[in-house]
Amino acid sequence: MGDVFKALSEPTRRKLLDELAERDGQTLFELCARLTMKHGLTSSRQAISQHLAVLEDAGLVEVRREGRYKFHHLNTAPLERIADRWLRRTEGERP
Repeated sequence: MGDVFKALSEPTRRKLLDELAERDGQTLFELCARLTMKHGLTSSRQAISQHLAVLEDAGLVEVRREGRYKFHHLNTAPLERIADRWLRRTEGERP
């Protein structure tokens, strides 16, 4: 779970997840364009790629390769595990 919190601690990574939640299955090029146009972020493609790698390592992003393209998909399962641990616990239940 520590990887998830580390991944979510950076604003650019949260914006990437927002973009994937809005439109799943984007390439690096598409994500960079959306971050620039919608959020005014001018990070390099390499920097965005590194952010995506952190999100992938945390399990929040899954990658599908098709030819020479990589499509990035949001995976909410790690967030659901966090919600299950702290928010959906029944009263009186201990960890």
